[in-house]
Amino acid sequence: MSEEDYIPKWHRELELFTQIKPLIILDGNVLDVYQYPVEGSTPKGSIIRLTDYLYYFFKDAGYQDVVFYDSTIGFYNERDHAMMETFSNLVHTKEYNGTINAGFRGVKDGSAANIVRTALSQNKTSTVIVMNMASRYIASPDNLQQEEVDAYAALVKASLDARDVMDEKRVLRKNLLILIVNKVNDVPAWFYLQNPNVKTISIDAPSKEERESLVMGKNFSTFFDKATYEEDKTEYPDDSKELRKIQERFVALTDGMSFTELNGLRKLCKKEKLHIREMCDVVDLYKYGIRENPWKTLDLDEIRNAKERFEARVKGQPYAQTKTLDIIKRAITGLSGLQGSSHGRPKGVLFFAGPTGTGKTETAKTLAEILFGSEDACIRFDMSEYSQSHSDQKLLGAPPGYVGYEAGGQLTNAVRNKPFSILLFDEIEKAHPSILDKFLQILEDGRMTDGQGRTVYFSECIIIFTSNLGIFTRDRLGERHANVTMDMPYEEVSKRVRDAIEDYFKLELGRPEILNRIGENIVVFDFIREDVAKLILNAQVSKIIRTMHSEKKIELTISDEARAILTKAALGNLNNGGRGIGNMVESYLINPLARFLFDHDAYENATVEITGIDETVSPVALVGEVTRGE
Repeated sequence: MSEEDYIPKWHRELELFTQIKPLIILDGNVLDVYQYPVEGSTPKGSIIRLTDYLYYFFKDAGYQDVVFYDSTIGFYNERDHAMMETFSNLVHTKEYNGTINAGFRGVKDGSAANIVRTALSQNKTSTVIVMNMASRYIASPDNLQQEEVDAYAALVKASLDARDVMDEKRVLRKNLLILIVNKVNDVPAWFYLQNPNVKTISIDAPSKEERESLVMGKNFSTFFDKATYEEDKTEYPDDSKELRKIQERFVALTDGMSFTELNGLRKLCKKEKLHIREMCDVVDLYKYGIRENPWKTLDLDEIRNAKERFEARVKGQPYAQTKTLDIIKRAITGLSGLQGSSHGRPKGVLFFAGPTGTGKTETAKTLAEILFGSEDACIRFDMSEYSQSHSDQKLLGAPPGYVGYEAGGQLTNAVRNKPFSILLFDEIEKAHPSILDKFLQILEDGRMTDGQGRTVYFSECIIIFTSNLGIFTRDRLGERHANVTMDMPYEEVSKRVRDAIEDYFKLELGRPEILNRIGENIVVFDFIREDVAKLILNAQVSKIIRTMHSEKKIELTISDEARAILTKAALGNLNNGGRGIGNMVESYLINPLARFLFDHDAYENATVEITGIDETVSPVALVGEVTRGE
């Protein structure tokens, strides 16, 4: 079967079950437009609304009467007034201006339910009644008024009374009732559960085959301005392999989009007069309002030299740096997510684990600076702030009617404002499990619908989770014990931490699917060992000296004796990693240096020599000399 001949699954189910069930519920993507897949009363490939689709579907199937119902209008058929006349005679109710007014509630003469029952129980004319917007007939399916209960009960009876009708061609057709709902539970559960007369058919977003049918069929030329298409088609004939690659990439990039959105892409592509080779750029234009994707304009030399940038800022983590750069290289070469079914997944996913103060956050910031030119492109979320059951509303936005609905979600707002960014979720194990459910969708599909119904795309982000899982374990009494220690080699630290993370997600949380989405992208950072600690200390001291020179014109020198005291203090306890070293530098150098300069009125343009650090006083004090410049 060619792409143009593909028929959607729900269409095939409708063909099958309308011969068996008198009551069909259509739910899901019901507000979209659809491409009519067969030649009939409307041209094949026409993009039409669901009500029009159903009209042509049942008309082509040979039904004599197709009528629609809406609680705000009544019964109507905008396409065929003759069908309304036939229907009016069937139900013995006069129409006015092409409609039959009928409220939904109750079962009195002239009510919608009573008219439906009359129409389905006759055997003169094969009839289909499509009840549109059926999710809006009642306020709540769990709190029905008696008139609403009666109306739904009458619809059940109508399905039980539905007759088969033999037409003039001796074909037997079943009278049908079709309900169009957003979600099947928008109607009372007792209406459809354990009801053998009901079949629910879900309409999903356009499948890959449907998108291929739109892009690779006769509609392809409609994506382009006529003059542009005429200019390009000699370069891209129909059998061109290059053309096929462009079309396949467009199909992959539009995964999860509705036909309405695809139609919007088509109009935008034509309006912007994009060439065939630029067709995929319209997806970024539609999603983010830009044509130039920053991922396509990265300085490759900058990426090749990224290892040096990492080593300058994060010491002693060669494995973490290599693994992080591998993710970037996969994104640049277009290999991200190739093993999966979705091409809209985030550019990369990393899970940073390991002891505190080892450079996890610093690595994320460095990556943001390399890729997007600024640390501000690293958006950090402290997951300890999202530990409550309602926290997903704070992150993704409250639903309509709830406090904070207008504000949107913190995550969705951030990604909407900066779609090209690093998303850093710190201490992910502290988030409520309901939020982890949301991450499953983000990692798999690369998109999320916020509380206001707006779709946010994560396909241009890199997502980084950090965690301290595996550093400590708890025994049966709840007491905490070190799982890894600094005297262990890195290989053992890595194995123990990874095993503990796996146990947490599989056994304690019971959510192995989250771990599966992360895959082999768990990066375990090593302890800050003594040789690395000296490098970190020297880097921090050198930065202080450079800053004093550039900003204050102060030439600062530190004697070997003072450095030895500072080194001993900084390396005295490495359990807090680089952060602990920074704390010691602050206590033994920065704070006493500020005091020393203030006491000597040396605010700028001076030479300062630190000859020692006095630990006998509290807080510690610097010993040295100041020479003021001219």
